[in-house]
Amino acid sequence: MRFDLSRLGPWAGLPFFDDTLPGIAAALDADPRDILPARDKTFAALEACPPAATRVVILGQDPYPTPGHAHGLAFSVEPHVHPLPKSLANIFRELRDDLGACPPDGDLRFWATQGVLMLNTVLSVPAGAANGHRRLGWQALTAQVLDRLVTDRQPRAYLLWGRPAQTAAARVPADANLRIETPHPSPLSAYRGFFGARPFSRVNNWLQMQGMTPINWTDPARP
Repeated sequence: MRFDLSRLGPWAGLPFFDDTLPGIAAALDADPRDILPARDKTFAALEACPPAATRVVILGQDPYPTPGHAHGLAFSVEPHVHPLPKSLANIFRELRDDLGACPPDGDLRFWATQGVLMLNTVLSVPAGAANGHRRLGWQALTAQVLDRLVTDRQPRAYLLWGRPAQTAAARVPADANLRIETPHPSPLSAYRGFFGARPFSRVNNWLQMQGMTPINWTDPARP
């Protein structure tokens, strides 16, 4: 099965889609396991945030391996999912501590419509096997996306939660951009500095200093 790249806009020009994706697609076709998310949602994060519209970048690891959860945006889940995945529950806890509220469910697509690129560094996962596709080569796309964002010299905020995200974004300059580096919101590390970091208010304060509209992090019903 081929990927539909027609909704990728400017991202479709990245070399990854000619050089690396065909091999990944062949590997996915040969994998007998259920692959998440659905193939038409694999690039949902990029489809929602073209380069010019991207104001904030959040890097995740790979999609949730539980069927019915992942829909192509890092940390986000389908609105019916309850209880929330533990990392997302910790993100919501920090949102409440930071801003006094959190979204009504785990569907964060309303962040994407405001220019928050929520990109996993690996874009597929076998059901029930977290990190099962980490060796397929998806990380090349993350590197090219970040390089594309850096080259246009538009200031952006980067929420880099955990060492893998910080390593992936090592070439993002701190002088022109906001880099907030904390431990990952996973239960294994959230108490080591994710809680209390106030990333959401810090991003909004920085955006306003740049003359940009702050992100509505909490209420999908608010315009």
